[in-house]
Amino acid sequence: MTFITRFAPSPTGPLHLGHAYSALLAHDMARACGGCFLLRIEDIDRTRSKPEWERQIYDDLTWLGLRWDAPPMRQSDRLGAYDAALESLWVRGLVYPCTCTRRDIAEAASAPQEGGDPVSGPDGVVYPGTCRNRPRPTKRPTDTALRLDMAAALNSLESEQNPPLCFTETGSGPQGETGEILITPDDLLHLVGDVVLARRDMGTSYHLSVVVDDAAQNISHVIRGADLFKATQIHVVLQRLLGLASPEYHHHRLIRDEAGKRLAKRDDARALAKYRAEGCTPDDIRAMVGMEPTPASSLQ
Repeated sequence: MTFITRFAPSPTGPLHLGHAYSALLAHDMARACGGCFLLRIEDIDRTRSKPEWERQIYDDLTWLGLRWDAPPMRQSDRLGAYDAALESLWVRGLVYPCTCTRRDIAEAASAPQEGGDPVSGPDGVVYPGTCRNRPRPTKRPTDTALRLDMAAALNSLESEQNPPLCFTETGSGPQGETGEILITPDDLLHLVGDVVLARRDMGTSYHLSVVVDDAAQNISHVIRGADLFKATQIHVVLQRLLGLASPEYHHHRLIRDEAGKRLAKRDDARALAKYRAEGCTPDDIRAMVGMEPTPASSLQ
């Protein structure tokens, strides 16, 4: 099997040291085994994505010495693929419209009858199911959010006699998880819930688009931060529902600031462009994120 991985930034701000670490690690791992390194621009958030940030991504990655083995994929060019995936789930009764706001969800989840504190999952507060049992229109709406009915999805997979849900982790999860990771229906129902597959203003969501795009690019190994480890169970469910293969996953450590806080795009002080302007070299960046100098395999 050819090793194929990708780096998938969003053009919503400057790349920082955390992005550099993830991109360098994926590139080095691909080059070390003679595999392919691909680039994907995740620009489904059209209100925040800017052409200037996309140009900066190409510039920063090229400066780091990275090169990709095919033209970059841009999610804004693939809305038809996401729409087709949604429709396939809709006709099977696995998706339903949701008109709840984040405030609605927070209030419903913390209502006295629910008991205890709201449960947080990969997408924040686990959805309490407010819209799940409302009458569903015949035609899939495009002017509202769409959620995956997790219970219906699990029943569908069980009726088709699919093997147990699991994925292979070659890195490490938040609790040191590695190897074959079993995904339990109970966790999916109570710790993940009915996640959003399409936002009203996007026509898709991160979870749906990343699964569809990984399959389209024949990704064999997903290399990304440990903050996305819990989201992997969502992606495996969608892969099974859509008949797509599951890649192996490698979740890496996060780059944090002096206070131990994970870097975000608002941390402009750690933007690669700033380090470049100060005269840093690509190997200086590698040293900052705890990596060895550029390996010979990355120069091939």
